[in-house]
Amino acid sequence: IKQLFYNFNMWEIPQFVQNPCDRCYHCKKQLFQGLSLLAEKYDALLAEGSNIDDESDYRPGLRALADLKIYSPLRTAGLTKKEIRFLSRKLHLPTWDKPSSACLASRFVYGELLTKERLHMAEQAERLLHEQGIFLCRVRVHGEKNPLARIEAEGGHREKIMQLKEQLTEKFLDLGFAYVTLDLQGFRSGSMNKNLEGLE
Repeated sequence: IKQLFYNFNMWEIPQFVQNPCDRCYHCKKQLFQGLSLLAEKYDALLAEGSNIDDESDYRPGLRALADLKIYSPLRTAGLTKKEIRFLSRKLHLPTWDKPSSACLASRFVYGELLTKERLHMAEQAERLLHEQGIFLCRVRVHGEKNPLARIEAEGGHREKIMQLKEQLTEKFLDLGFAYVTLDLQGFRSGSMNKNLEGLE
């Protein structure tokens, strides 16, 4: 299979930097407009990998895909994440149990400006958790001036985080966080969408 690399700079999209609640719509629309031109050049069909579970949360990027008429075969087939993992394992694909990963911008409160430094800070914080074997987690960032790191993790991992709290806190503070907290509700996809009312 021929692989092509498409250079895409989201920092050139004002709505990405400003981080409104429909940030994903603007980013995904520009990304797939460029990919569509590339697919056209190679006479290829452009498809993407969202699944039926993505329809159960606030996903403005899906609207961009619909606007551009991008093919979503897994959603068309009505497949859930769990079913995709099951089929992937059956087909011996090495990615069948790969932890889900979302755009780093989803770690930030809507309306707070995004910068490369802030995204890097969230990425490094999650990497610290991964190094401890804590993979299904998110570090949500609240506040631009004195940022708070809110760690979401699965039940068993929360105990591990508490055992490592001094070590992790010190490292998080070194990254630039002013506060470090553990979310008692645990890991949940799309938790930043909880307070969307009034922002849309």
